[in-house]
Amino acid sequence: MRTPHLVSLLCVFGLAWLRPSFAAMQQAPTRAEDPAPRITVLYDAFGKDTKMTKDWGYAALVEFNGKRILFDTGDDAAVLAKNAKAKGVDLSRLTFVVLSHRHSDHVSGLSYVLRLNPTVKIYAPKESFGIFGSDLPSQFYRKDESLPAQMRYYNGAPPQTMKFGTVFPGANIQLVDETTEVMPGITLIALISDAQGTKELKELSLAIDTPNGLVLVVGCSHPGIQNIVGEAAKINPHIHFIAGGFHLLVAQDSAIEKVVSALRDTYKVDYIAPGHCTGEPTFNALQKAFGDRYLYAGLGSALSTSRRPASNQGAQAVFDAGDLRSYRKLRAQGDDLPQEGLATVRLAQRR
Repeated sequence: MRTPHLVSLLCVFGLAWLRPSFAAMQQAPTRAEDPAPRITVLYDAFGKDTKMTKDWGYAALVEFNGKRILFDTGDDAAVLAKNAKAKGVDLSRLTFVVLSHRHSDHVSGLSYVLRLNPTVKIYAPKESFGIFGSDLPSQFYRKDESLPAQMRYYNGAPPQTMKFGTVFPGANIQLVDETTEVMPGITLIALISDAQGTKELKELSLAIDTPNGLVLVVGCSHPGIQNIVGEAAKINPHIHFIAGGFHLLVAQDSAIEKVVSALRDTYKVDYIAPGHCTGEPTFNALQKAFGDRYLYAGLGSALSTSRRPASNQGAQAVFDAGDLRSYRKLRAQGDDLPQEGLATVRLAQRR
């Protein structure tokens, strides 16, 4: 007859014993900055994964606390599609896309993404006139009220804001004009290039504030990698990790050494994973300067940005002979050419 009381006691003590576990589950960290991001390189001109196609351009998937951010889309939609499938990456499930700048080797794969998800939010730099669309106040041009209406723009009554089209019609593009935190702990750094050949080019970089420090993903660094890192340091002076292209393809050794010194000694970057347009001599100089804090970031690499990150492709020389051949062949196709020249090269290749 004591059984019901025994069961009751067991239930009471059992629930009391379980209660701390439930509390621990409820108190599990949920802040955006807790998990470290992972970066998977989906587009580049060197790498070890034979199932993926090397091509000149850049794209990387950044995974962070349930967020999935595609940073740039490479130069060819078919290549991006093949590489994503080879890595088992579903680009129909994205939190948002970042297009760092307007050059074709960073935006041309977007058509594939839009086929999978036509409404995905896309962040792109705002320019006065550009391929991402733009708008200007109608006061930007001088007016002459002495002219008859038929000789005046909009019959002399232009809209207050004039909107201009995009080469991606219907895409959900949000233009970014200044450094902006788009989600808690996730900031788009907006800077303008002052370099010859890309003067006035606007470029976005992705900065993620984590418990280990700031994780920075760059596209081509046309505004200067030191300038981008300097801006990032305003968010968090502890720069934990940098991945992407530094655009030092034709830089002389003296200029490369200044960049290397700034990253290592001035900003005291913990880890570095350069790719794309960083350039062979710069890869070499960075590896020597950072030692085991240099991570190989070729096509297909999955880079953890934990406290002690590592590439899933292991420690190795920056390039082997195969890497050098493919990188130099694709480099010769003209990342530094003006856009008109690059378009001519691509058109000739496809004929």
